[in-house]
Amino acid sequence: MAIEFAHSPLLTFAVGLILVILLLVVWDLPAFIGLAIAAFGVGLLNAVFVADFTFGDAATKTATAFGDGMAGIGIPILMAAVIGKSMLESGSAQRIVRTFQSAVGKDNSDIALWSSSTVLAIPVFFDSVFYLLAPLARSMRARRGKNYALYLVVVGAGAATAHVFIPPTPGPLAVASEIGVNLGMTMLVGVMVALPAAIMGGLVYGRWINSRITIPLRDAMGTTTSELEERANRDTKMLPGVLESAAPIILAIVLVSSYTVVDTFQSTAPALSSLQPVVAFIGDKNVALTIAAIAAALTYLRWSDLSRSLWEEELTEALKSGGNIAAITAMGGAFGALLAASGIGSYIASSLEGIGIGLLMTAWLIAAIVRIAQGSATAAMLTTAGIMAPLTGQLTVHPAYLVMAIGAGGNICSWYNDSGFWLVKEIGGLTQAETLKTWTALTTVISVTGIIAVLVFSSVLPLA
Repeated sequence: MAIEFAHSPLLTFAVGLILVILLLVVWDLPAFIGLAIAAFGVGLLNAVFVADFTFGDAATKTATAFGDGMAGIGIPILMAAVIGKSMLESGSAQRIVRTFQSAVGKDNSDIALWSSSTVLAIPVFFDSVFYLLAPLARSMRARRGKNYALYLVVVGAGAATAHVFIPPTPGPLAVASEIGVNLGMTMLVGVMVALPAAIMGGLVYGRWINSRITIPLRDAMGTTTSELEERANRDTKMLPGVLESAAPIILAIVLVSSYTVVDTFQSTAPALSSLQPVVAFIGDKNVALTIAAIAAALTYLRWSDLSRSLWEEELTEALKSGGNIAAITAMGGAFGALLAASGIGSYIASSLEGIGIGLLMTAWLIAAIVRIAQGSATAAMLTTAGIMAPLTGQLTVHPAYLVMAIGAGGNICSWYNDSGFWLVKEIGGLTQAETLKTWTALTTVISVTGIIAVLVFSSVLPLA
């Protein structure tokens, strides 16, 4: 039995977990260095236990996974740093915050941020929504002088729920395709499940944890707390107009959504296919966020007293901050990729495949454990979908509920091996402990609430 365990991916997972805790928590190494060492360590174990994985691969596959991560988030994070810096220091973020408060009242600022995040995350990926709304959360905290934990949680809640429940985000879209579920029904059931999960995770848990911890506003994304507080106390007449302030967010949302809309509906509306080449370019998140960054930077130049040379230096500082965040986020993803290469996902999935509980709960449990083990929500969802697809005929409810159960499981417990954990930590200016109490706990609340909603709705409204 000991020999069997020694050759099990569980050993690799356990060593990886011990390494990140030892390096990042006990020894307090810089996150990038600690994650790189942990990834190399997991790679060395893979070379011992995984067929066709060499000691050389421990180095090259770590570098490749890091490069793949940078290809996905490098430009968006750098442009998000420019957007955040520009919106915060031009006063644009503060103007949007004041508009929110005028509309819903200052005591309902969390509802304004929560609803914005939830709606925007349906057509736009999680990371893009967080890039755009995190500056608003920081400005709201500077304006109110409290509730930073709440504001970050509500922004994360809307983005995270849509990411795993509502197509056309990639995870639920791919799972629905694998299982063979109608897209329209998946979207309908997705909204039904996402809403209670977003409310429980964002508003209920957010207010609960906010009453128990106080997170200070720290320097982040190239902007100091003193600068934020100065903008928070500035007269409204000295701030950009609402439309100009919101232009970077509007541009990013419209451009990214244009690709989503055309790609989703061109089969039913052939006229849209002629737009495909155009939106494939401008709707790419790299291009969309670059255009948004230009708009934000020009507003910053217009509404500041900086010379062009000083303005350029300030933007360069923001890019330096963004580069550090991108490196940490990509290395967190690489650590998760090396854990996945150990075979931990398929090992857990095959171990749980025949445990004898209901199909919906089985799907949730498999996705949840794979997610915790290897980090990626989308990978956990696709792994589980491949296992559950042949069993769909045994369901007594609509298979869209199976998609939701898989999505709920795939969202649970974002921690050190998930690039999203590092994204939230670095952009939000949080400590590791604060990120665990807010973001990691939030993803778990969403997951548990999601599966409960699935079980309730499928019992009351099976749609079969």
